[in-house]
Amino acid sequence: MRENIVRLFRWLARCFEKKKQMNVMQSGKELISPIVQLKVELLPLVLIEKNPPELAEETKNLEIVEKKKSRKKKFSEITAFNPRDLMEAMEVPFLALSKKRTKPIAYQSKDGKVKVNITPHTNHYLATIYDWDIIQCIAGKIQETINSGQDIPPRKIIIPRQKLLKELQKDDGKKARKEIEQSLSRLRFTGIETTIRNEDYRYKGGFGFIDSWGYTERKDIKEFQITLSDWLYDGICSQGSLLKVSNEYFKITSGLKKFLYRTARKHVGSNNNWEFSVEKLYEKSGSEQEFKKFKYDLKKAVLDNDIPEYFLEWTEDENKTLVRFSNKRKELIKMLTQ
Repeated sequence: MRENIVRLFRWLARCFEKKKQMNVMQSGKELISPIVQLKVELLPLVLIEKNPPELAEETKNLEIVEKKKSRKKKFSEITAFNPRDLMEAMEVPFLALSKKRTKPIAYQSKDGKVKVNITPHTNHYLATIYDWDIIQCIAGKIQETINSGQDIPPRKIIIPRQKLLKELQKDDGKKARKEIEQSLSRLRFTGIETTIRNEDYRYKGGFGFIDSWGYTERKDIKEFQITLSDWLYDGICSQGSLLKVSNEYFKITSGLKKFLYRTARKHVGSNNNWEFSVEKLYEKSGSEQEFKKFKYDLKKAVLDNDIPEYFLEWTEDENKTLVRFSNKRKELIKMLTQ
């Protein structure tokens, strides 16, 4: 057991040294060791000196206890949004990875059944993966309402400004409020045409992510009012349509890394790992970059290997280049129990 722990920390140290060498010229700031970053997560596993079967059983029991505790919470006592993401929007490109994209996104699956066309309104940029943070918070709120069984969740959501900014991990100031307003405008004025939930072409029409938004500020009230489009609202309310998102996700500043996290979250799931070719990731991202530049940026993001909850690995051979996603917690437990 102790030998496995030593091996694990030696491996983490090598990863840190490699990353430190790659980033030594960036801003002159000292990097935080991944050993420190994972200390809280690993400490309970390190202190429990049990044989591998007992360790696995103990971890399982802890998870069960946490689930039971969460069920006892009343809806009125829940203070966090517990953000969720819509699986349909994680599978195909609905969002721009860059903040000032005007070029439309056109996606079609190889069998021709899934089509997505995303276009910006005149004088507006496309809705971005950064703007989607707001939708993830709203989806979490709707899921909490559904779980409580108290009422049918409304399509119009009212969110106190301070609460939304806190969930998005932004400062409560005029600049942050303006950024949210700009995000909501892009979500409102980005046009969508898709066959998703319309596979047999029963109807044709266009819509946005949200129908309208507003902001009210008085002495005692500072809140956003956001009305989802029917298409997005129906998708969020469908049973089993959402996946929980790590709160650490909102600290990711790279659009490409946000895409990698959402891809891992969608496909790794209960599996230990998943892998995609670079070509497939390029297709799923909807990137407007040339493939060569996308591959260069992707490799750098994978080698940084710093998205929450998942390890990333870049592998190349003569025939293809793959990106491997693996569940961080499960990989660490696996290493400790070998």
